[in-house]
Amino acid sequence: MRFETLAVARSGPVAEIRLNRAARGNPIDAPFLAELAEATAAIHDDPTILAVLLTAEGACFSSGREAAGEGPAGAEASLPFRCLELMAQPVIAVIEGDATGAGLELALACDLRIASEGALLALPGVALGQMPSAGATQRLPRLVGRAKAAEMILLGVPLSGAVAVAWGLVNHIAVRGEVRAVAERLAATIASRGPLAVRYAKEAMLRGLDMPLDQALRYETDLTVILQTTADRAEGVRAFVEKRPPKFEGR
Repeated sequence: MRFETLAVARSGPVAEIRLNRAARGNPIDAPFLAELAEATAAIHDDPTILAVLLTAEGACFSSGREAAGEGPAGAEASLPFRCLELMAQPVIAVIEGDATGAGLELALACDLRIASEGALLALPGVALGQMPSAGATQRLPRLVGRAKAAEMILLGVPLSGAVAVAWGLVNHIAVRGEVRAVAERLAATIASRGPLAVRYAKEAMLRGLDMPLDQALRYETDLTVILQTTADRAEGVRAFVEKRPPKFEGR
């Protein structure tokens, strides 16, 4: 697949989606959203890909939209980054540099976020008379709680990577230059797990957030029952009994 705003690569069971317009701060615009939807659809449908890294060229992860008041247009803009969030595979955001505005909102749609200690994470839109419109008002409170989300959204408080991990916005921090290595280790760990179990667990967490607790618990049970019927689950039991590493096949 060849794209203009991003690049897709693969190393074994791990795919990478890389923002590649570093000279412009890796902007979030209509062409990017269209290509992101195409790339995520292709990866989602590939059962041999077990984890995904979301990375960026240059010193900035993404500075967001290029101009105040200019948002992405088209069908993809109605639910920005939902295609990323709904991927079957877990997605890890690799935030080496600053992620601001829609750039941070992009990272919020990932399952895990790894950031450098000095990276700046911010939602400065209100200072320009804008509000976040790519999911931050919904995803951020779910991650850090409403009070902390209000500081970032209503006051525009920026966070360093070190503070962001304390708030629960990012999962791990590392010194600049080592963030990718940390993310790759996490991706390799995910890829070594039962692929069906990982997919069902991600689905249960994602879908369950939108359900009442009782319904979400039943949904979790339903997915568990389905998983019990798979060859991977049987292989996991055999491997445990035989005290050997399992050999999962994703079926």
